[in-house]
Amino acid sequence: MTEIRERLTVSLDRRLVLCMAAAAGIGTALMPRLAWAAAQQESLGRVRALVERWTGTADKPGVFPGLVTSLGLPGREAEFVARGTQGFTDGTPVSADSLFRIYSMTKPITGIMAMQLVAEGRLGLDQPVRDVLPKFASMQVQDRYDGSLSALHPAPHAITMRHLLTHTAGLGYSIVQTGPIREVMQAKGLAAGQISRLKVPGLTDGVPAPSLALFADRLAEVPLVYDPATHWSYSLGLDLMGRIIEVVTGRPFDVHLQEALFEPAGMTSTFFQVPTSQGHRLTTNYGALGEVLVPIDEPRNSVFLGRPAFPFGGSGLVSSPRDYDRFLRLLSQRGTLDGRRVLAESAVVTGTGDLLPPGVKLAAMLPAGSGFGAGGRVGKGAEAGIFGWSGAAGTVGMVDMVRSLRSQLFAQFMPPNAFDLIPQFQTALKADVMALLETQT
Repeated sequence: MTEIRERLTVSLDRRLVLCMAAAAGIGTALMPRLAWAAAQQESLGRVRALVERWTGTADKPGVFPGLVTSLGLPGREAEFVARGTQGFTDGTPVSADSLFRIYSMTKPITGIMAMQLVAEGRLGLDQPVRDVLPKFASMQVQDRYDGSLSALHPAPHAITMRHLLTHTAGLGYSIVQTGPIREVMQAKGLAAGQISRLKVPGLTDGVPAPSLALFADRLAEVPLVYDPATHWSYSLGLDLMGRIIEVVTGRPFDVHLQEALFEPAGMTSTFFQVPTSQGHRLTTNYGALGEVLVPIDEPRNSVFLGRPAFPFGGSGLVSSPRDYDRFLRLLSQRGTLDGRRVLAESAVVTGTGDLLPPGVKLAAMLPAGSGFGAGGRVGKGAEAGIFGWSGAAGTVGMVDMVRSLRSQLFAQFMPPNAFDLIPQFQTALKADVMALLETQT
């Protein structure tokens, strides 16, 4: 158990993020003529071969029990490639409707919904957080990153909504910080999310704050690790944004997401708490112990079947590949879906663009040449138009806003860099897209 804990902790520190770098990059060769691509059934040959290789056969099982990938072309339903089962001891075939823990792929959802409030004039992108949450009016900052909690100085700038969305507020993260500030965050219940009912020292964050309101209040009591608007530092910013959304809308954060996004977008399989009646669709999550996968959250007693302490806006959702593709398609179509406007175009266009404050120093975990939008990485240069993020259990979702494309990979293992699945998926996907292009020349 100690070895499992250590390997999982690696996935949740500063080396976790991002396998998203491997999800980007297909945009360099993509062109609008993909809208007229050849027959869908043959369009993902290399991706199919990849999925088959990693899932194996009945005679020779692969590394993973099951995988789901997808590619969505402009104006079309996504093509899904699904193979295997929902777990090694679960014979249920994995499908586009299976339920996966998407963890940090929750962040773009929270971020885009904040941008919708900006579009409606209910929030300002550069509005101080203290306007909505007064306890953040006088923040203190550590003199040295992860250093003493007594060597502090006043924050020279107010934290803004932009800072929360782009991880530039200077807020900490218990999966990133070390030393006394991490201990304080754990003691205050400032959890990064939930993983398992197992109590694994060094992995679980302790008992989370009992409500989003108390979470926000307690976070305001913890020093910042950087001055606002100076560094990109992975943080609890999107979780705090969940509290801001519920204060501004006057509705619980999870209720607002359900009524303002999930229902109008037809996302019927996205939950903070998986209904008991849908538990049979839940995959098993595994921890990588060398090349062996050990179950850490199984459907029959999953932590996601219970009500979370509060809805984690940075990590809390479970979703299906089909549902998350609807979210990505909503973005690619600039806020419309099935002929209906769900989100303001400005919310989508601005939220998927680069929102980083000028002069911010990027962290090593964010790929070079990146921008950052409302909860997701933004590509620049040859990758212009790319927006998306990944999850701690091997899921990736991205959209190409220039060419209206979207792609996904869904697995369930931690840490997501324990195997080369994601970079191999990137290579296979790029090759399949190039093959589609060649059919149109």
